[in-house]
Amino acid sequence: MTRPLNPVDVSQNALYVEDTWREPFAMLRETAPLSWREDSPFGAYWSAVTHELVSEVELRHKVFSSRWDMGNITIAEAVNGEGFPNFIAQDQPIHTAQRKVIAPAFSPSQMLKLDAQVKARTKELMDGLPVGESFDWVERVSIPQTLGMLCILFDMPFSEWRDIKRWSDWASGVSADNLNEEYRAQFMVQMGEMLGRFDQELEARRGLPPTDDLLSRMVHSDAMGHMEPIERIANIALLIVGGNDTTRNSMSALVEAFDKYPEELERLRADPSLIPNAAQEIVRWQSPVTHMRRTALEDTELGGQTIRKGEKVVMWYISANRDEKVFADAEAFDVARPNARRHLGFGHGIHRCVGAKLAEDQLATLIGEIVSRNIRIVPEGAPTRLASPFLHGFTSVPVRIEPL
Repeated sequence: MTRPLNPVDVSQNALYVEDTWREPFAMLRETAPLSWREDSPFGAYWSAVTHELVSEVELRHKVFSSRWDMGNITIAEAVNGEGFPNFIAQDQPIHTAQRKVIAPAFSPSQMLKLDAQVKARTKELMDGLPVGESFDWVERVSIPQTLGMLCILFDMPFSEWRDIKRWSDWASGVSADNLNEEYRAQFMVQMGEMLGRFDQELEARRGLPPTDDLLSRMVHSDAMGHMEPIERIANIALLIVGGNDTTRNSMSALVEAFDKYPEELERLRADPSLIPNAAQEIVRWQSPVTHMRRTALEDTELGGQTIRKGEKVVMWYISANRDEKVFADAEAFDVARPNARRHLGFGHGIHRCVGAKLAEDQLATLIGEIVSRNIRIVPEGAPTRLASPFLHGFTSVPVRIEPL
């Protein structure tokens, strides 16, 4: 069987740390939209790199599985060697039943309550930033904003944000650098600490009437109220990572986007009605989740190629969101892009991010604060980028604020 071979291992950390991923993905979109890579630290894998192919894989969920016991949802096998049975790493009907427990936390009525808290937190954070002095945008804005909202969703004290961030970083640590026993052992220590802390909260909720917070919803549900310890670890880790990492990295990307395309900030000042669309565009432009993975449950055809049962198909969102056949002048950050909402940054189909509305609200609110304050956020040197092929983000973005 002849397969189009991928000459570049796009799972390499260096592509993302050095910000050199655009060229190899553009080459693949042009010459091999679906290609096979035999050799990588994570084993052999297919790469789907166009918007059409990624969307197709997402929608064919009965053939392309997310199940944790088939390999889970990232290019790595399992999660640091462990099965991680959270609801995003399940197929129907388990996925549907567990997702229904979480989804009401982001209903329209709940979003009205959360929106007021988002606005208050964002204003408070921005009020506290120094003007004319260097500081780290990730540390002072992106992390406290997203983790603060996560603490609200969990009904936990904000003072615990550093622990939650640490556990989130460990839970999302997909990297060739982490494929060793030392890392795996420390991963289990961190996940055990996380479980111990959250089990205290879950047990406290169990003895109280149901409320709107995520932990209460979990413990008072049939689908998630009696999970085994590894299931609790996996689902808590999912909520932590999904609830802060992606939004955090999109917020950090705003600095780079407005620096490279300063005219877009002026467009927003001239027409603030574009702000919600700008929030969609920064998710497309940054693609905070670089990829998701599926596993074929049977022999099937995709993109003119035969995928064998058990083979790994990696959906590169970061490439699909740069697909010129869908997004004209795709590299540009365009706050008025007419189809920005077609991005795949939150996934597609039944696994689309359950908290996407809250992420969009946080991003739009932050953009609105930047616009209304008549300030420029000026980079103070190069950012430090995350060493991972899974989450596309920043560990540090040094900046200073200048009034206009």
